Amino acid sequence: MPDWIIGVDVGGTFSDFSARNAVTGKTAIHKRPSTPEDPSRAVIEGLAELFEKSGIRGEDVARIAHGTTVATNALLQRKGAAVGLVTTKGFRDLVEIGRQVRPKIYDLQTDAPPALAPRMYRFEISERIGPVGEVVTPLTDAAIADCVDELSSHPEISGLAVCCLFSYLNPSHERRIAEAVRAARPDLFVSVSSDVQPEFREYERFSTTLINAFLQPEVARYLARLRDTIAGIAPNAKFGIFQSSGGLMAVDHATAYPVRTALSGPAAGAVGAAASGKASGIGDVLTLDMGGTSTDVCMIRGGETSITHLRDIAGFRIRLPMVDIHTVGAGGGSIAHIGADGLLKVGPQSAGAVPGPACYGKGGIDPTVSDANVVLGRLPVELAGGGLLIDKAKAEAAVATLADKLGLGLVETALGIAGIVSSNMTRAIRAVSTERGHDPRNFTLMPFGGAGGLHAADVAKSLGLTRILVPRAPGILCADGLIEADLQENFVATCRVPLSGDLCTVSKVADELTRQAQNWLTQEASDASDPRILVSFDMRYLGQNYELPVAADGKPGVDALRESFFEAHKRSYGHVDRDAAVEIVNVRVKALARPERAAEVSNSPCGEVKPEGAAEVYFSSDAPVSATLYRRETLPVGTKINGPAIIAQFDATTVIPPGATAMVDPALNLMVELET
Repeated sequence: MPDWIIGVDVGGTFSDFSARNAVTGKTAIHKRPSTPEDPSRAVIEGLAELFEKSGIRGEDVARIAHGTTVATNALLQRKGAAVGLVTTKGFRDLVEIGRQVRPKIYDLQTDAPPALAPRMYRFEISERIGPVGEVVTPLTDAAIADCVDELSSHPEISGLAVCCLFSYLNPSHERRIAEAVRAARPDLFVSVSSDVQPEFREYERFSTTLINAFLQPEVARYLARLRDTIAGIAPNAKFGIFQSSGGLMAVDHATAYPVRTALSGPAAGAVGAAASGKASGIGDVLTLDMGGTSTDVCMIRGGETSITHLRDIAGFRIRLPMVDIHTVGAGGGSIAHIGADGLLKVGPQSAGAVPGPACYGKGGIDPTVSDANVVLGRLPVELAGGGLLIDKAKAEAAVATLADKLGLGLVETALGIAGIVSSNMTRAIRAVSTERGHDPRNFTLMPFGGAGGLHAADVAKSLGLTRILVPRAPGILCADGLIEADLQENFVATCRVPLSGDLCTVSKVADELTRQAQNWLTQEASDASDPRILVSFDMRYLGQNYELPVAADGKPGVDALRESFFEAHKRSYGHVDRDAAVEIVNVRVKALARPERAAEVSNSPCGEVKPEGAAEVYFSSDAPVSATLYRRETLPVGTKINGPAIIAQFDATTVIPPGATAMVDPALNLMVELET
């Protein structure tokens, strides 16, 4: 009987694999270098390696959950389809005009990125839906035929976005256009805005749909290739894709809506962090997911990840539910260099998986964060369980080239690199905490990713935190999060109604979305448990431009909703106006179900704790100190370690600075207390 669940997270440098038996809770993990030229190759080869090392048979796999960076990378590199746009006459330039906000308000030289659809690929059509869904200008068959003819003169276009005004209220025109285009060009991937993002605000809806059309051909090919290959090696496995909102969706859904995967991998890390914190009884967490290319940070309150509905990625605006993650170009492979101002900089350029940092010995010559950590004695000679050997001489040579230019010593330069990358991460955490009215000192820092534990203490000290929680397998936590994730689907409808005595219209919309959610649970989650449907409203003061989410418990009345809104407004902005008019803008419904899985079983090691030796580690430029080396898999529950120490494991390394203590808790997480 198939009873293994596997999470596969593909990062810029490493691809991670976590397997758990749904019946026994037994686990297995694996890590291998990514293959940027074809990410699916690392997935397939990694699964074969995981099967071989753990004894799992392909036919014993019940489900594979995949976190992918294909959509993110396509946006960052603009390596997507030649994409077109069909829109209401007079609005072809909306995606270029946007909100008329400069990318950097004080930088007059930086331009917004060019629209994904060049102007010659933006086609206008004579039609118009009005602001209450009424037909102002009818859509004629002749207009559709002219549009199809014009589109047919551009066979190079492989993705098309259909975005008409007010289609979220009346999608009939969009659907007629899409039907005609699909009949004339069956080879074309067509994204319809009333399906992709049926909310008000035309620019955000147009932008999100255009991004979906841009990504669809590339993501569809990738997922089809991967699905077919996995079907051959794990014939009984259901294949799910992780979406940016923190849940799993079917491959067909991911193919139709690839924009939902724009933050797939980082969102899985946040879900894994919430589960890991819960195992240790900690609900308020600031995450520090430091991989080879970037660092993702997120705030978790009460065990729940923060959700946002608006996000810019690579300068392109997406309006969809997403885990609220802030990303900076600070990873183990981030390249250190001297900027135009003559000062030392770190990132955002990265050595990636190929050629990688100089210390990997794969041809890299630029000094990176990993090379600096090798110089400082913080990285062991083996990474990824011996699959990657560290070449200290090459690391020193790479850092030395930068030291010579700066006129500094080797250790001083390495400390500078480590200090700058830690400062970059500190600023990122402040963006999701301090800048939003939350005191980071009330949270526990959770580092994960392959490099998070190397810099966690420095980041925590900068923020005034005294407690760090290192997960059992920090380098695999994103893959663990894929196993922990629920099946999820989101439904939304714009319903602008004053919060007065009559909520009949809102109730009808909520009932219809709930019906859709129930149908989805029946069709997509029939074999899952604990089905849930959550209703919430986007609310604001009349005249405000931004909404706040307000959860609905059952069918609340006007007074209950108003009080909930006041609480949300007070929490976000520090004040309320009880006399001002309030309105509901959107109704949201989320459907959730929990796939079958057993709790993770990780047996505590037994026996006496024996250090693996010692290393000379620099924590300042004065002189190195002797740090005791430990293998984490040998540390039983209750083990207490005094810093300085280096704790190495298969997937990551954790630095315990002088004056700090670390203890293994009952969940096999590592609780680090810093001196105050």
